[in-house]
Amino acid sequence: MTDLAELTAAIARPDDGARREARDLLDPDGTGGRLVDLAVWLAGAQSRVPAVPPTRPRLLVLDGTAPARTVSVAIDTGVDLRVVGTREMATGNRDEALAAVLAGVALADEEVDGGADLLVLALPDLHLAVPVAGLVGLLTKADASAVTATGQDDAAWMVACAATRDTMRRGRPAMADRVDLLAAVGTGDLAVATGVLLQAASRRTPVLLDGPAVAAAALVAARLSFRAADWWLAGNLSPDPAHGLALARLSLEPVLDLGLRGDDGTGALLAVPVLRAAVR
Repeated sequence: MTDLAELTAAIARPDDGARREARDLLDPDGTGGRLVDLAVWLAGAQSRVPAVPPTRPRLLVLDGTAPARTVSVAIDTGVDLRVVGTREMATGNRDEALAAVLAGVALADEEVDGGADLLVLALPDLHLAVPVAGLVGLLTKADASAVTATGQDDAAWMVACAATRDTMRRGRPAMADRVDLLAAVGTGDLAVATGVLLQAASRRTPVLLDGPAVAAAALVAARLSFRAADWWLAGNLSPDPAHGLALARLSLEPVLDLGLRGDDGTGALLAVPVLRAAVR
């Protein structure tokens, strides 16, 4: 796949018939709550009623490093781990940004062809904070002050807020084209994640999103194909204000809210047992 228009046109919604059937089966009186919602979501993704627990979930860490905690949680939750180095991916111009997106497309194909039936996506690079805030600010029409991460002293926050403002100013002329926007504001990690999210939807494979960086990539992917977001589930809500704004724009309700900061995959991994329990 080398044409984004062709890729996005291939994305269909999950099986609405399976969703309705699952809802009627599992929650005829409307009292099932969030667990039923999760089981219904997976039934639509699998086109199967009732849905079955994912047997080959795969955590993709797009960074080149996997924190020890992430590895431990992946093992404990029965999720296979793959760390993918993306630092060599550049997005300084449109061609580079498109190449990074298509690298993500190829990565998703590799995982789905290898048997993965659920992808868990994480981008733990701490240097993504400003690009993530900039993307979320631009795509949700929020002010720089509303998307800049808290948890630092006032002086540091003001510096970060100014950097976010400058990033948004740089990206605003590129808003009409999402690849151009990634070239102006994003990084290789974010562009690769965008491709993974789009191709997973095209391949009818559900994805658990981790923290704010993945949510920012999801905002870009959703602007390329509004149907793609139906294939994604927010695993966790972080205290980063950009994360909540991005998920609200995507109409995604997080499975967990544990106050976890960062994008190392831990929050989304902890949602995997909840999803399995919902199906069972």
